[in-house]
Amino acid sequence: MLRVGVIGATGYTGSELLRFIFSHGGIELTYVTSHSFAGKTLPEIYPHYLNILEPVCSPFTLEEAAQKTDLVFCALPHGDSMDVVPALLAAGLKVIDLSADFRLTEAALYREWYQREHSAPRLLGKAVYGLPEIYKEEIKNTSFVANPGCYPTPVILGLAPLAERGLVDWETLVVDAKSGTSGAGRVPSQALHFSECTENFRAYKVAGHQHTPEVEQELGRLAGQKITMTFVPHLIPMIRGILSTIYLRLTEKLEEEEILEIYREYYREEKFVRILPAPILPETRNVYGSNYCDLAFKWDSRTGRLIIVAAIDNLVKGAAGQAVQNMNLMLGLEEEQGLQLIPMRP
Repeated sequence: MLRVGVIGATGYTGSELLRFIFSHGGIELTYVTSHSFAGKTLPEIYPHYLNILEPVCSPFTLEEAAQKTDLVFCALPHGDSMDVVPALLAAGLKVIDLSADFRLTEAALYREWYQREHSAPRLLGKAVYGLPEIYKEEIKNTSFVANPGCYPTPVILGLAPLAERGLVDWETLVVDAKSGTSGAGRVPSQALHFSECTENFRAYKVAGHQHTPEVEQELGRLAGQKITMTFVPHLIPMIRGILSTIYLRLTEKLEEEEILEIYREYYREEKFVRILPAPILPETRNVYGSNYCDLAFKWDSRTGRLIIVAAIDNLVKGAAGQAVQNMNLMLGLEEEQGLQLIPMRP
């Protein structure tokens, strides 16, 4: 059985990875690390794993990772992965990195948006961007995947069918996205205290969010041109979920049924993208705990704008679930193995 490890297993994303790995059936969890909780068992950190999954968290060492695993998920914070991933690859391991460290292809862009120098610039552009609905064949044939960010995932999936056909008027593109608080990670900060978040709704990092160049890079690849967009993220007082509302004008006059057919054809064989029938619109509660991305759109004939709505669970399709989807492709397993969960909702 193929052996996998999780480096940085005690953050929110790492914990979700463990949940999916446990129920997967086609792999064996052989290595679990945590810098903050080394020496503790998983239930000491997350009691919901009691009597289910109880590994002791180790401090990371390259020797142990190389000895115990065939593939590793690197769930370290942004800026930490770039110091670890090169050695993992050199040791012959398959790597899925869930940080932002290898998503961008240019060191100057990384420096601009993450305010630090990249310590492994030679690897920029070497990872396959891990959006399976777009780069499936490349993912199957690589040993190194950069897992997409949570905000970029629904935006790129929402626009990809139009971008590839040259149908987006990029100067009109505006993305309004809303995320639950788990998207900021487990490390506490004043802005994420309960009393700061509850009964409140706010925009943040307006015209400056670090996921902006990632979306522009990938949509630019699909469109075959350099693009820019207006991206405004918001924090809402819930734990999980992202809802993105995308506004744009088209370069051609199309009927709503023609647009629908473009989307249906593009995602015809994709199990985790659901095109919702009108008049149903995506809601975060309808993807909660699952690897689905729900998409719908509405043509506003009065303003001449297309409005696309997309919803994901930021910890699943926006992180851990998508990483497992990538792992399945890399290891030659069924793409949906371990991910066939019905969304949880009341």
